[in-house]
Amino acid sequence: MRLFNIFVIAAMVTGVLAGWAAHSFLSPEQASAFAEGLSVITTLFLRMIKMIIAPLVFATLVAGIAHMEDAAAVGRVGVKAIGWFLLASIVSLTVGLLMVHLIQPGAGITLDPSALADRGVVPAAKLTLKEFLTTHLVPDSIIKAMANNEILPIVVFSVFIGTAIASIEDRAPAVMALVEQVSSIMLKVTSYVMLVSPAAIFASLASVIATEGLDILGAYAKFVGGFYLSLGVLWTLLLAALILVVGLRGLKLVAGIREPMLLAFSTASSEAAYPGTLAALQKFGVSRKVASFVLPLGYSFNLDGSMMYCTFATLFIAQIYGVELTLMQQITMLGLLMVTSKGMAGVPKASIVVIAATLAYFGLPEAGIGIILAVDQLLDMGRSATNVVGNSVASAVVAKWENQIEDPQEAEARPA
Repeated sequence: MRLFNIFVIAAMVTGVLAGWAAHSFLSPEQASAFAEGLSVITTLFLRMIKMIIAPLVFATLVAGIAHMEDAAAVGRVGVKAIGWFLLASIVSLTVGLLMVHLIQPGAGITLDPSALADRGVVPAAKLTLKEFLTTHLVPDSIIKAMANNEILPIVVFSVFIGTAIASIEDRAPAVMALVEQVSSIMLKVTSYVMLVSPAAIFASLASVIATEGLDILGAYAKFVGGFYLSLGVLWTLLLAALILVVGLRGLKLVAGIREPMLLAFSTASSEAAYPGTLAALQKFGVSRKVASFVLPLGYSFNLDGSMMYCTFATLFIAQIYGVELTLMQQITMLGLLMVTSKGMAGVPKASIVVIAATLAYFGLPEAGIGIILAVDQLLDMGRSATNVVGNSVASAVVAKWENQIEDPQEAEARPA
């Protein structure tokens, strides 16, 4: 087990113990003061998250879209792969949305609504289609949008910039190099910020339990259990699609990627499982041409588990703060997450960054990040394994569409 994971687990355990002790042995006023003191740590962590959102989203999206010229170069394979990624994204986000409404993991636990005080972002109850289109879609100033962390205008600007770079004949190598360097720098900065997360986990758990008691652990259990149940639903849909396109032999692929899945689950990193997944796909019979193109592209644009978590966690936070989002706002949220989740593959705790941006856009309490952060490591393991399954299914489906799956006996006879 990595040292960082040990720190995370230790922070969770000590946070629960410290919060229980404060709730049990201190007066309500003293427990509130204890929680208020710890909130400084959580607040600093949240401010660091906000600090990296704008440059991180801009750099990763521009770099990712600019590189999409590679997809155009391979013609049909690129188009089919992107089409599958978009369909899988819609399914993943929708499953998260429907399951969180069905399970209601945040119901019965209502935290302090004063966290909804105006912070200069869009209040969820006031967002209308007209306001969305005329005020919050296209930026009148990208500098202003970045200063205010208005994520959607940043995304729109990034799409224009990335598309323009990809359409230029020489692809503006100097600009591309700069954007990629900025992206690399921001990924490194993000990794530094995430080193503070164990302290934030301790502070958030201890402060919540100190004021709310151990009852909040019931909400955590329902949240974690509900999320893994939702992952089960998503896996069922992905495997059903695999069998529908590839046939029953698709079950052999599931057996073949067992080790990469376990590696991704244990390390909470789908990237760590990349070599094993690529080898398993080729052993299954997917041609090297298709596998070596679709799989890396999927690691940037097809993170099924992470996308489902974004809707599930965002609405969980809304539930525990008693915030009702309209149907239009939820549809808008799906579209926003569809775009912001792309190109974030190499970001440590990428889902946390995306959720933080979404909370700010809809005026939901930023403190909700501290709440889900307490159990995020447990959920990240499931997300990572699901990302491996989703990208393996995508590679096999595209290969089948391209008639690039070999005879099973020939594939199994060939060394990985």
